[in-house]
Amino acid sequence: MTIYTFKRNIALSLLFTLIILIATAFVATPTLHAASEAVVEDVKNESINAPLICFAAAIAFAFGAIGAAMAISKVGAAAMGAISERPEIASNALIFVALAEGLVVFGFITALMILGKV
Repeated sequence: MTIYTFKRNIALSLLFTLIILIATAFVATPTLHAASEAVVEDVKNESINAPLICFAAAIAFAFGAIGAAMAISKVGAAAMGAISERPEIASNALIFVALAEGLVVFGFITALMILGKV
C-alpha cells in the first residue's frame, strides 16, 4: 500500500464518519428537542437548547479521542522502536503511552460537565 492510497483511505474514512455524525444529529435532534421542551418547563421557563448541548458534548469527547489516537500512534510507535533496542526501558515507554491516553479521559470529563447543564 502506497502512502497515497493510505492517505486516501484515511480521508475517506474520516469523510464517512463525518457523514454518519451529521446524519445521526439530524435523526436525533427532533427527539432531543421534544425532550428539551419538558426540561424547559421544569427549569423556570429558561431557554435550554439540549440538541446543541449534546452536540457540544459529543464534539468534546470526539476531539479528545481523536487527539489521543494521534498521540498514541506517534508515541506508541516510538516506544516500540525504543523497546526493541533497549528492552529495559519498557516501563518508561508505557508511562508515555498512558499519558497520551489521558486525553480521552479529559475529553470524557469535559463531555460529562457539558451534559450536566441539561
